[in-house]
Amino acid sequence: MSAIGGVGGAMSVDRVMQLRAQILERNQALSRASAPETAAPAGGATKPTSFADTLQDALKDVNATQTKASALSESYERGETVDIAKVMLARQQASVGFEATLQVRNKLLSAYKDIMSMPV
Repeated sequence: MSAIGGVGGAMSVDRVMQLRAQILERNQALSRASAPETAAPAGGATKPTSFADTLQDALKDVNATQTKASALSESYERGETVDIAKVMLARQQASVGFEATLQVRNKLLSAYKDIMSMPV
């Protein structure tokens, strides 16, 4: 019996990983779709963005995703007509975004510690 439970557990993990891959693909597709809207200004010349600006924009995007997911969840809990798949997708996108942000933070802290421990 434990072998059956193990197989079922492995299949559910595979299914979760497939869903995660689909979410990441959709997220990239949405990013590509919205990219032309935020294209270069009419002047033609674009100002190079700094790392701090890029990081701040990414944090704002993660915050917006989490806010949207919370709003959808609250709407569903209130009994409004909201598709459960849409709610779950938004929650998963928020989760993936938060995890990615957390990993970037951890790498930045690790790099900072490495730099600070270097001999002068």
